[in-house]
Amino acid sequence: MSTVQQEQKGYFGEFGGSFVPPELQNVLDILAEQFEAYKDDPDFNQEFRYYLKEFVGRPSPLTFAQRLTERLGGGKIYLKREDLNHTGSHKINNVIGQILLAKRMGAKRVIAETGAGQHGVATATACAMFGMDCTIYMGAEDTRRQALNVFRMELLGAKVVAVKKGQGRLKDAVDEALNDLVQNYKNTFYLLGSAVGPHPFPTMVKHFQAVISEESKQQIIEKEGRLPDAVIACVGGGSNAIGAFAHYLDEPDVRLIGVEPDQAATLTEGVPAVIHGFKCLVLLDEAGNPRPTYSIAAGLDYPGIGPEHSHLKVSGRAEYVTVTNEEVLEAFQLLSQTEGIIPALESAHAVAYACKLAPALSPDQVIVVNLSGRGDKDVQQVFDMLKRNG
Repeated sequence: MSTVQQEQKGYFGEFGGSFVPPELQNVLDILAEQFEAYKDDPDFNQEFRYYLKEFVGRPSPLTFAQRLTERLGGGKIYLKREDLNHTGSHKINNVIGQILLAKRMGAKRVIAETGAGQHGVATATACAMFGMDCTIYMGAEDTRRQALNVFRMELLGAKVVAVKKGQGRLKDAVDEALNDLVQNYKNTFYLLGSAVGPHPFPTMVKHFQAVISEESKQQIIEKEGRLPDAVIACVGGGSNAIGAFAHYLDEPDVRLIGVEPDQAATLTEGVPAVIHGFKCLVLLDEAGNPRPTYSIAAGLDYPGIGPEHSHLKVSGRAEYVTVTNEEVLEAFQLLSQTEGIIPALESAHAVAYACKLAPALSPDQVIVVNLSGRGDKDVQQVFDMLKRNG
């Protein structure tokens, strides 16, 4: 099938766009039109805010990590507590926005992809609440690593499809979800969970996740009387990070720092290429194909990245760094022991880099760490890893 490129829609610098088959482009055009029509609609936003408050539990707190700050020395660390949202992560913010859009578009069937399972759980939760048929695609390897989340999705009434192709990870789940959409676009709404994919998905996800930085900006001013010196978030596809960064993008004195696994360092080592219908920085092998990636955090295991993150990297507005699995496991344990908060392994990447940065700052400087999810889903995996490592 030939592909078409959407004319300058959904571009962030040279990145983004839409490179998909013509019949799918028609579906995306309708989706973009509906999103543009509803995103500023007072009734839509009133309903969105209602569910964020009454169902998700927003606003999420901005918690001063006093004992962690004292342990490390240097700058103050605040945690934006997305782990306290219903379903346990930031994913529910975007899911509520998109499910309300799907409802207005008359969709009866919803599909989604998931890596760590948090987006899948959030999608299954919303579909249960609104009475929609739900199918979740998940890499077979990830279903093994995140068996608890698979059971949660099934308990909520979703059908979970284990994708055995490729590495059996997030990229392969996205492949299958897109194949489903091409075949069933007439009655199916693809509720994409990260800030990736063809236009309008990256723009939609950012719009709904921007509530994170909208809140944290107000909260840090209330607590410290000023903006933070740095905002830190883990980066896989990029949804929690773009939400954490959104309201600081026009604040040049605030450092924006995305943290990747060193074995899936898309923004550090990637090159411009098209993957899953959009252009971004991609990890490629010698043959020009997406390179196999690995992270102990299933939600960060992706060879591409959101197009806006690609642009923020190239333009220099945001910084992107890597941490090792060992540093992540140390941070996972340290936050648990100093603050009584068990973070998701994904979020522990951001905590790990905060532990490096804080000692280099003065005591009057401030870091906001987006704690994108809680670690219930990872406790067994971490237990097994620590046991193996002695």
